[in-house]
Amino acid sequence: MELTLKRRFLKETYTIGSLYIDGEYFCDTLEDADCGLTKAMSLDEIRQRKVAHETAIPTGEYTVVVVRSPAKKRALPRLLNVPGFGGVLLHRGNTAHDTSGCILLGENKEPGKVVRSTLYEQRLIAILTAAQERNEEISIKIMNDKK
Repeated sequence: MELTLKRRFLKETYTIGSLYIDGEYFCDTLEDADCGLTKAMSLDEIRQRKVAHETAIPTGEYTVVVVRSPAKKRALPRLLNVPGFGGVLLHRGNTAHDTSGCILLGENKEPGKVVRSTLYEQRLIAILTAAQERNEEISIKIMNDKK
């Protein structure tokens, strides 16, 4: 199963994107500010440019697994091997203050926010858990939309 996150609106303090599952639109996303990080950069360069709890993860492709998050105390999709970042999850939340490097799910109805986030988190977990139980590999490709 392939998830694709296309970052559409790169603002000073947040980033709005669209999440697709196997090419079909699923929901909007909210992340911290995009600072131009890419998976191809050296770890040193990522660490130099990253501002803790305020920077979106590098663009690139990552493996996703659904596991129990000790911090959130529930099963959530986790991105593996994100250079310079640890514990990157897809989860509910409403503003960039809720992200800390993670990807929030929902509907972008006003600038800098997503709503109905719990609904989209539950739906995504159900879809990804079913794929994982079928032993499907799950990946996410994160890119800036080139409109």
